[in-house]
Amino acid sequence: MPAPTPPPTILLCTLNAKYIHASLGLRYLLANMARHGSESLAQSTLLVEYTLARKTQEMADDLFEKLGPAQPHTLQVIGFGVYIWNITQTTALVRVLKSQRPELKIVLGGPEVSHETETQEIVKLADHVITGWGDVSFPKLCLALFNGPKPLMKMIQGEQPPMDHIEFPYRHFTDADLAHRVLYVEASRGCPFKCEFCLSSLDKTAWAFDIEPFLKEISTLYQRGARNFKFVDRTFNLKIEASAQILQFFLDRLLEGNAQGLLVHFEVIPDHLPDRLKTLIAQFPPGVLQFEVGIQSFDEEVQKLISRRQDNVKSEENLRWLLTHSNAHLHTDLIFGLPGETLESFAQSFDRLLAIGPQEIQLGILKRLKGTPIDRHTANYQMVYDAAPPYVVLQTKDINVDTLQMFTRLAKYWDLVANSGRFKQSLPLILAPIVPDHSAFRSMVHFSEALWQMMGKTYGMTPEELVDAVFDYLIQARGLTVEWVRSVLLQDYLASGARARPKCLANERLPLGGDPGAGLSALRERQDRHV
Repeated sequence: MPAPTPPPTILLCTLNAKYIHASLGLRYLLANMARHGSESLAQSTLLVEYTLARKTQEMADDLFEKLGPAQPHTLQVIGFGVYIWNITQTTALVRVLKSQRPELKIVLGGPEVSHETETQEIVKLADHVITGWGDVSFPKLCLALFNGPKPLMKMIQGEQPPMDHIEFPYRHFTDADLAHRVLYVEASRGCPFKCEFCLSSLDKTAWAFDIEPFLKEISTLYQRGARNFKFVDRTFNLKIEASAQILQFFLDRLLEGNAQGLLVHFEVIPDHLPDRLKTLIAQFPPGVLQFEVGIQSFDEEVQKLISRRQDNVKSEENLRWLLTHSNAHLHTDLIFGLPGETLESFAQSFDRLLAIGPQEIQLGILKRLKGTPIDRHTANYQMVYDAAPPYVVLQTKDINVDTLQMFTRLAKYWDLVANSGRFKQSLPLILAPIVPDHSAFRSMVHFSEALWQMMGKTYGMTPEELVDAVFDYLIQARGLTVEWVRSVLLQDYLASGARARPKCLANERLPLGGDPGAGLSALRERQDRHV
């Protein structure tokens, strides 16, 4: 009878926002335990992931169970990945762990504890904190904790090794991960640009992994069944040779067949799209490529103020090319509340981006990430930030509190009616000018404020409640005819695949509970007869 497996002595833990997210950082630490620590440490290390919805004491009890009972003179370590989205819950968890087992060694790492550590409660609770890169430093710390030399410093500056000294983490994605979760991968780290709201502005450059061993790892993942790849590189299309090889790799997989469900996500620089990449991008069929394109602002004075280098004309040309000559899905970003930005200047950026026509426009609000240079504008532009994560801006010299609150509601409603894709026919009616020369952004402001007055909430609405709210707005506030609005909303509702029945469509005789395609065909026949 085989001997029972001893409990781990090192746990790698983080709290993900949702189950679908799988921690890339922890898997890097696990992969490098043997190379930069020892084989025995690697064998006694276990990766544990929770979600933010999990109760604190439940997580503590589960971690204690995995470690087994505390033993005199026996060292046990838990390393936590700490991020802006989990700092509050992780602090509560560490507080409970330390109160119940003071002898437990707690090690922290991650961007949220790499800067401005002096005032953080979680740092005070922890035994050690690794700032910056942890691939090498965490295994070395564990080796020193178990084997010496001691004592060790509490604050440890992470060692940045040559890229070929870092073991790839991808074998530590399980079959369940491949089947049910987004796989985060990276061909490079760092960023040469200096946008002051971003932590990557602290990097001196970008560092690439050697492309051949990287693609070998990705090939292994693909052969195991992985089909959803999200590249976390800050500048995927910075080095064209590597970008081209990665795109060609996925094109080759498509040519081989058996690539159903393949989805590849890249973050791209909007003003850098040479012909070589265009030629490759144009070959992808619909539903495979998704590009995240950070525009943030088209205002040149704001761009200059935050050290953002962006050719606006070239960016617009490239976005239009992608929309007209490729099948890529474009997820674009704008940030509200930047230093020097006004509501009017943001409206101009929004209207300009909307006119280009990307499938999604993400409306974000500026966050003051710890360590970022954006802090240098706090006094001059009277920037006031929330003290609690995610540290969003609350007001500026040019934008008051009420306007920020209005925009927060608008961004949520925009997600529900525009980015959701559930109101494709209705959205132009919402964004149509209320008066001559009225911008689409101003129309969206009018719509969002009307919805807020009607509903008093921005979340917890069923699709049917939202359809009814849009119906009421278009009839009451915009003065459109009931028959026309009902016809447009019905087309949207059927196309969405929803199966219930909004109040405004209650008298429709179309098969709402049946096949959406059949319902749309019936609707078109009725419209044709009417015409």
